[in-house]
Amino acid sequence: MSLKAQLEAIIYAAETPVTLDQIIPLVKQSIPGENGVPSDTEVKSLVRAALDELAADYSSADHGIEVRQVAGGYRMSTKPEQHDVVSAFAKSLKPPIRLSLPALETLAVIAYKQPVTVPEISEIRGVDSSGVIATLLDRKLITTAGRKAVIGRPILYKTTKEFLLRFGLKDVTELPSMEEFEKLVAESFQGDLVPAQSAEEETTPVPNASDSTPDASSQPPAEESQTTARSEGTEMTETSAAHPPDEAA
Repeated sequence: MSLKAQLEAIIYAAETPVTLDQIIPLVKQSIPGENGVPSDTEVKSLVRAALDELAADYSSADHGIEVRQVAGGYRMSTKPEQHDVVSAFAKSLKPPIRLSLPALETLAVIAYKQPVTVPEISEIRGVDSSGVIATLLDRKLITTAGRKAVIGRPILYKTTKEFLLRFGLKDVTELPSMEEFEKLVAESFQGDLVPAQSAEEETTPVPNASDSTPDASSQPPAEESQTTARSEGTEMTETSAAHPPDEAA
């Protein structure tokens, strides 16, 4: 595996400048040495040379980004001459979606169980989920999928193409396992999630009724993909929260 390719991937994925101390342990095992595993000194020398090559490659006028040394580390930035076009692009983007934890949980249930009704979602979550359905519909993350052929004929819900776009998924088969999803929420979203607008949204007991029409009066806040632009001093990063799934044709 090319060392330069590894370094390129690491720097591209990093949100902050990556230092040599961070890089060396990651690539050391893939660098052959004279007597097996190379020493840190050898690795550092090879990594520095590969980083110089990478920076030289991106310095070409054919690239709109560059590899720069910033605050003791390396990072990718758009070139200063691309500042205007990058700024214009950033302004044209949709504002980030922000989802409350109840909304995120409800979206996850729909993604993994679709098509599914509100009573079924509420049973899985353990609380009434009708309030957040309106928010997810408004954000175009879910849509209706007909009615279930049972007494009361409750409405079925499924995810949309907008959902796939927001979460960077090709289709529902790319969804992580439920365990991975829960870990992702715990590690990546816990600090950024917006509190539910009402305690009722999180604590209302699940009703026994089979009605499924969503209550459009409640719309909790929402969270998700964010895109920031960057150029010399303007950086461009994209993050998409990962979850649930797809929209039927």
